[in-house]
Amino acid sequence: MAESIKLHVKNMVCPRCLTAVEQIVERLEIPYANVALGEIDLKHTIDDESKKQLNQALEEIGFSLIDDRKSRLIEQTKNLIIQKIHHTRDVLDIKWAEYMADRLNYDYKYLGMLFSSVEGITLEQYIIRQKVERVKELMIYDELTLSQMAFQLGYSSAAHLSSQFKKITGMPPTQFKNTIGIKRKTLDNI
Repeated sequence: MAESIKLHVKNMVCPRCLTAVEQIVERLEIPYANVALGEIDLKHTIDDESKKQLNQALEEIGFSLIDDRKSRLIEQTKNLIIQKIHHTRDVLDIKWAEYMADRLNYDYKYLGMLFSSVEGITLEQYIIRQKVERVKELMIYDELTLSQMAFQLGYSSAAHLSSQFKKITGMPPTQFKNTIGIKRKTLDNI
């Protein structure tokens, strides 16, 4: 049985992204086994023309194929963080260094240096920004109190969460809640 071939896709950050990429692959009649965040598992290799068509179709909706190893690693890092913060209901009681190193099989220090050299912010700053976006989302839907959000996202206190929220957004959570929706960003633009 042939081994599946992975293509890596930039900017896939949500379940709707999976559907959009799946539709493109099906429309182009590219045989695939699975589509996951940041990846397409092909049943076999495809020719250069098919790959070019796939990339063009992906670019039309804000995605693109990633060819080099470092870019793939950064995209995988982002996808792991987004998945853990935005798409699970688990309490974020994790050690990010261990979590990332275990999942990606790279030393966290290396991941951090690579990430900051390409993205211009540290991994820790990226994680904080993602958490702040999650808090914004939770505030919009008015699901939890600030203390519950702090617990859910692994903060030591609501005050700590409020401090980071204000540092990122320029306003405390209560002020944001009064101007809901104005400052939201798409996950791929954080």
